[in-house]
Amino acid sequence: MLSWFFRGSPNRRLVDRLHGEIVAAARDPALYADYAIADTFEGRFEAMTLHATLVLRQLNAMAPPAPELAQDLADAVFSHFDATLREMGVGDVVVPKRMKALAEAFAGRGVAYDQALRAGAPALAATLARNVYAGRADAARLARFVEKARAALAEASFDAFADGPVPFPKPASVA
Repeated sequence: MLSWFFRGSPNRRLVDRLHGEIVAAARDPALYADYAIADTFEGRFEAMTLHATLVLRQLNAMAPPAPELAQDLADAVFSHFDATLREMGVGDVVVPKRMKALAEAFAGRGVAYDQALRAGAPALAATLARNVYAGRADAARLARFVEKARAALAEASFDAFADGPVPFPKPASVA
């Protein structure tokens, strides 16, 4: 869907690498085994959204050209969602409806996570419990991981994003 636009991006290699690092971080087995995020399409969407939101939030807070990179990265994330739906066998007629739902969920979570990070640990845990665990689990450990990730990303310079790797903490390192 967005591949025609993305091909022309001068940031393509950089965005591909950043996107790959976000995907790898979101697929860390500890998130599913130790943190009990559901190993389903929905659970993986939540993990991907959480990691992408943290990176996009930080890039948008930095000086140019970071916000432009954030936009290209957001486009890549949605291109990935589109491709994933198609690989799952979702038909061409249904993909736009599913993409709209995913875009709304992604944007809503981005706002919710931003507000929760500003409000503190209890708000963050409640927001994560609602979104990632659908209210069925305690999100205190995940909140500690997210705060640790936010702090690591906040300390990183633009060059850390441009040259890599993105400084995500290892989920297993958070008690």
